[in-house]
Formats: sequence, C-alpha cells, structure tokens
Amino acid sequence: MASSATLSSRRTNVQDRPSATVSELEKPELPLKSIPGDYGLPFIGAIKDRLDYFYNQGRDEFFKSKIQKYQSTVLRTNMPPGPFISSNPKVVALLDGKSFPILFDVSKVEKKDLFTGTYMSSTNLTGGYRILSYLDPSEPKHAKLKQLLFFLLKSSRDRVLPEFKACYTELFKTVDYEVSEKGKCSFQTPSEQAAFNFLARAFFDSNPVDSELGTDGPSLANNWVLFQLGPIFTLGLPKYIEDLLLHTFPLPSFLVKKDYKKLYDFFYESASLVLDEAEKMGISRDEACHNLVFATCFNSFGGVKVFFPIMLKWIGLAGENLHLSLAKEIRSVIKSNSGKLSLSAMEQMPLMKSVVYESFRIDPPVQFQYGKAKKDLLIESHHAVYEVKEGEMLFGYQPFATKDPNIFERAEEFVPDRFMGVDGEKLLKYVLWSNGPETEHPTVADKQCAGKGFVTLVSRLFVVEFFRRYDTFEVEVGPAPVGVAVTITSLKAASF
Repeated sequence: MASSATLSSRRTNVQDRPSATVSELEKPELPLKSIPGDYGLPFIGAIKDRLDYFYNQGRDEFFKSKIQKYQSTVLRTNMPPGPFISSNPKVVALLDGKSFPILFDVSKVEKKDLFTGTYMSSTNLTGGYRILSYLDPSEPKHAKLKQLLFFLLKSSRDRVLPEFKACYTELFKTVDYEVSEKGKCSFQTPSEQAAFNFLARAFFDSNPVDSELGTDGPSLANNWVLFQLGPIFTLGLPKYIEDLLLHTFPLPSFLVKKDYKKLYDFFYESASLVLDEAEKMGISRDEACHNLVFATCFNSFGGVKVFFPIMLKWIGLAGENLHLSLAKEIRSVIKSNSGKLSLSAMEQMPLMKSVVYESFRIDPPVQFQYGKAKKDLLIESHHAVYEVKEGEMLFGYQPFATKDPNIFERAEEFVPDRFMGVDGEKLLKYVLWSNGPETEHPTVADKQCAGKGFVTLVSRLFVVEFFRRYDTFEVEVGPAPVGVAVTITSLKAASF
C-alpha cells in the first residue's frame, strides 16, 4: 500500500509554471475524480448529519450508507458536533486503508488544535494551556513536551512489570470474588481502578489510594474527560435531550474545576522528578504538570480503560480453543525462563502478540484522526485519485481503514493468528491505532503516540497475566459510551 501523499510520478518543469496546481503537476495512474458528497444546506445539513450519526443510523451505518450512495471511500460530509460547538463541521472523509495514512504525514497536514476533531475543548479544562495533543509539530513547544513524555516513560520503565502484576492481581481477586458470589462480574469499575492505580504507581512511584484521592481517581478522570469529549459521545439518554445537552453547547468547565484540581494536586505532589526535568528543559512546572495530568488521565488511562475491555471481548468471544492455546504458550515460555516474566520472554509468545495486534486492528481504541491540508494534495484510494485544496479538513475513520477488505482477508473477523509468521508480520504496517503504522516509532517531529510502545507492552501484559491465572472464560458484551461494556460470566482457574 502506498502511503497517502502527493503522488510521485512524472512532473513537468515546475520552475516554469509557478502557479500550476497539484493536479497539473502530477500524472496519476488512477483516474482523477472530483470528491463526491455534499454538506447539505447551511446549518440544517450539519444538524441532519449529526442526528444520523448518533441516533438515526449510528456511526458505522452513517459511513457505510455514504460509501454506498457515492460509490466512493473518499467523500464529503459533516462531522459532529456541528452547530454551535464547531464553527465548521465540513470534512473530506477518508474511509479506506489506502487514503487514511496521509493523516500521519505532518509535512502535508497540520495537526494544530485538531485532537478532538472539528472543535477544541476549552483550555480552562487544562489550566489555560494548549496541551501537547493539540500542538502541531511545527510549534516550538511540541518537541520539548513530547521529549518530556519520553523522559517519563524512560524513568518509569523498571516499575512497569512489577506494578502491573501487583495492581492487576488485585483486579483478578475482585473478579474471582464477584463471579464466585454473584455468578458474574462487570469488568468496568475494577478495571478502571486497577488501571489508574497502576499508571500512578508505575509513572510516579505514588499510590493514589494512599493519597487524598483515595479510590476517586477514575471517577474524577472520567468526569473531566466527559467535559472534553461530550460533543462526540452518546450516553444513551433520550435523543433530543442528549443532543441538546452534549452536542449543541459545550459543558461549562467550572462544573469539574474541583475534580480537576484534585487530580492536578496529586500529580504535582507525585511527579517531582519529572517536573524537575521539565524545568531543566525550559518548561514551567505548572505547564508540565497539566501535560502530565492529560497524558496520564486522558491518553493513558483513557486508552487502557477502553482497550482492555475490547481485548477481553474479542478473546472471550473467540472461545476455549484460543484460550487454551494462549495459556499453553504463555505458561510454557514463562516456565522455560525459570518461571520469570520479562520483556524478552514476551517476545517468545507469537500467538499472544498476534492476538493483541489483531485487537488493535479490528477495534482500534482511537477511532478518529483529523488533519488540515497544508497545501493542495492528491489523495489516492484503491480506485481513484482526488484533489484536496489547501485548508480543507481531512477526517479518517480508523475502523474502516484497518478493516479494509482490499488489505485484509476476512477483514471483519477476529483472526487470532493473523500477524504470526513472516507474511503476518508484513501486515503490521496496516495496524494504525497509534496515529502511525505499527512498524514505525514515535519521534518529537511527528504526532505518533509517545506511549505507543508502553501501550503495546501493557496490553500484552494484560493477556499474559490473565492466562497465567485462567484456562478459559466467558463474557457478555454490551454498549458503552466509548468502547464496550464487558461482563465476565464464568472463569476456569488454571489447571496446568
């Protein structure tokens, strides 16, 4: 698959034609077509698309119906929230695996203030600062703040394995008790508590349960995140009440000011080592702390709370044969490594690694990417080439990119061993959850997730620790505002 970009092909003499457009300079092999779709009547079109997206059709059907209508995976549409939160909801949607990766190329797209899409939540929610996630790599502070996150990850690496085992052992004890006493266990609450405790203990060597936060960390973080993502959430309330409450006007930031202050105070007190490093880099302790709260409570905690239930869902639904295969692989590798789990030991577990990658592929925890064209561009889908003008907003829906049937066989199925072997590893470049291909690594010059390696590691750890303890399990799956709600209905303890 060619990465989306200006197509490389035969050019005319550019110096002689300084005013030439991209389409005049390029000679694409695929047919050059106009981007189909429309935005409807001003204001009304955006409202209609919003209601279709959230309620009348639902997200996937909203995009599928437009692909069918326009016979194209590159098309024009409005994206929520629209009026009155977003001043301009118009996007060019990229709904296949070939066009999508242009959103990673920061030489061609700008990422300034586009983290949440066509709107930006108030900086009152982040101490008055534009946080790293909202900065374009061209902005001076981007490199410093991303380097600070690399320092955080490096300084905490020796705590990750032991703290994960400790925190998730407590989670599994809770699950065991609930299933034993009640016949089932909702995974959400104990999972979120384990995730928050683990991140604080691993990153900052500080246990929130022993602080003024107590066990309130997850709920405080969830409330704060809701005020940022509410415009693109649905909570299952009656349609018109919810649309007015969440999607029409921003929720006032003062309602979570006290919650956020509690989180900020905990991190300011716990993160002295990282804040000292920030000052050496020329970043104020205050700005650095707000970025640490965001990186931990929004990026990391938000990612884990969404993705671990996703993995549990797909592995659970795959059935006992997969469970036993994972248990055998994981336990035999640990046994052959003197009973110890290490990073090198996990590299010897190809099925476990493939299962994690396949979970990222079929149900990516980050579903949307945005970018604004820095110049006139040609974007290539599998069937045509489309011209985008400078300043137009590009939107990519990642689940369609990573379930592109032109790239993956049985694209809609969870195939546990998909990424095993030489041929399987070749497909990793199409796993895109981190705002970049799985085969690439984040740098200060791009927008790929600084914690990409960390998230992959803890996802593997979750699968490993789960199947050290259990042979097989069963789940029920329901809807959630983000991700899925998983209830564990049966567990079989390790028998070999």
